[in-house]
Amino acid sequence: MSQLTKGEELANRLKLKRKSVYECVSEQEKDRIFQYADSYRAFLDEGKTEREAVREGIRLAEQHGYKPYRFGEPLKAGDKLYYNNRDKNLFVFKIGSRPIETQGIKIMAAHVDAPRIDIKQNPLYEDSGMCFFKTHYYGGIKKYQWTAIPLALHGTVVLKDGTAVDIKVGEDPGDPVFYINDLLPHLGAEQAQKTLGTAIPGESLNLLVGGMPYPDEKAEEKIKLNVLALLHERYGITEADFMSAELSAVPAFNARDIGFDRALLGAYGHDDRVCAYPVLTALLESEDSENTVLSILADKEETGSDGNTGMNSILIKDLLDQICEGLGANPYLVRAASKCLSADVCAAYDPNFADVYEKRNSAFLSQGTCVVKYTGSRGKSSTNDASAEMVGYVRRFLDEGGVHWQTAELGKVDQGGGGTVAKYIAQYNIDTIDIGVPVISMHAPYEVISKADLYATHQAVLCFIKA
Repeated sequence: MSQLTKGEELANRLKLKRKSVYECVSEQEKDRIFQYADSYRAFLDEGKTEREAVREGIRLAEQHGYKPYRFGEPLKAGDKLYYNNRDKNLFVFKIGSRPIETQGIKIMAAHVDAPRIDIKQNPLYEDSGMCFFKTHYYGGIKKYQWTAIPLALHGTVVLKDGTAVDIKVGEDPGDPVFYINDLLPHLGAEQAQKTLGTAIPGESLNLLVGGMPYPDEKAEEKIKLNVLALLHERYGITEADFMSAELSAVPAFNARDIGFDRALLGAYGHDDRVCAYPVLTALLESEDSENTVLSILADKEETGSDGNTGMNSILIKDLLDQICEGLGANPYLVRAASKCLSADVCAAYDPNFADVYEKRNSAFLSQGTCVVKYTGSRGKSSTNDASAEMVGYVRRFLDEGGVHWQTAELGKVDQGGGGTVAKYIAQYNIDTIDIGVPVISMHAPYEVISKADLYATHQAVLCFIKA
């Protein structure tokens, strides 16, 4: 065996090394990575909207013995509870035996909304032998990516009498799907001269929903009438009921393995359900933790975290105060002692678009979960920017737990940027840092992640809970 030179030995001790998780794990651990990805795939396919993700989260929580919480209820060590905020925002928490005034609460927060195409309140119209829904896109999308692909319709309609009707069309093999028209290349010379951002105007993202006239010669707008007749027959809906509806068009395809080796997973909604799932499952699996732990699945992150189901709502403070009151603890001391992982995706380095990344400070697929000290844009504007002490704390429990991890920021300094929910939690004097899964083609109708990074994020949250 050749002996290392002094320089080689020094390099091994001092230099930062990057390596694929798949190179470092055993076949047994690789099996665990793939099995966890399979369970995540099921969660994704069942939860394509925030309502559906919350519903699935509640189902999983109840399987593990968690029960609904009502404000003002007494609390004790061992309690496993969840609070459902308007079916779009979920808080799942377990009361530990350690005193929360000194140990704080371990908080993990992710969001379950994703970019999509929302249906307007007066959407239905007929034109030139076709029937459409008018739409308004939700979140930051490249509009051209949403044309000429199969779309499913998901959502809830509240009827005049107050009855809520759930709709999901386009997911089952026998279902119809929906569609946004694009211009054929034969007539697209002028369109091709426009920028990607202007070639498809927002008002042209009209959802094709019908093409057959109602069989009555005297009726007007026969195709529209036929669509309304079908909706009324199946759901009891009238045209006026769209005014009290939340309907969204989402991609009609399910999660699939990517590549010959199946190391990657493609799906709609990785941002940010790929972090929401580890945040939830790590809590549900942590029966032996003595810490008080809170997992949050939030809404509205893609549009600024506003509203009463977004992370900027005062509800998080209300719930923390209620936990403190139920345990006889001072909420100011508890928040100061608490720590939070803001679990959100980061941009994975893509060699096909290398010019927008700063390679030394980028996340790479399959190199583990990614710790992001700061987000924001234009000189770190609108960021949390975790302290060196918080980063050091995270480093210790990740390394001690044998977690594969890396660090990154979002692209080159002047290229762009983005934000997470971290700043909305940090404003309550809670040490907070971003951590999550690197994603290729973020915000596209179909995004790609590494199964290894997903599993590493799950492991990271487990270590945080027990730290």
